Amino acid sequence: MSKLKVTGKIKTIKPLEIGKTKEDKGWSKVSFLLETNETYNNLYCFNIFSMDNSERNNVENFIKFNKEKQKVDVDFNVKTTEWDGRHFTELSAWKIFKAEESIAAPELNESETDDLPF
Repeated sequence: MSKLKVTGKIKTIKPLEIGKTKEDKGWSKVSFLLETNETYNNLYCFNIFSMDNSERNNVENFIKFNKEKQKVDVDFNVKTTEWDGRHFTELSAWKIFKAEESIAAPELNESETDDLPF
């Protein structure tokens, strides 16, 4: 599968969810909405999931370094699970970083464009 990536602004960061597995291991999850400038399909809901005993807690890092209205690039995987004959699809973000701001080209005055030979 090819690498999936999208750029947009964080619209909403949902409240942190915390729980325990059947084996009594702790986990945490945060979801966030990302809005792009695309005409269609411009809103994505991503999940970040971490086990509490993991070396790098992705959820804590996301909350620490990101905020709403921030422009970010998100690398993600699409994951589908089946339960009781039903299928659920989620977007799992695995790399989030500040997006590079594009440098706008200087605007030309109409008087400057009149001097062109063509």
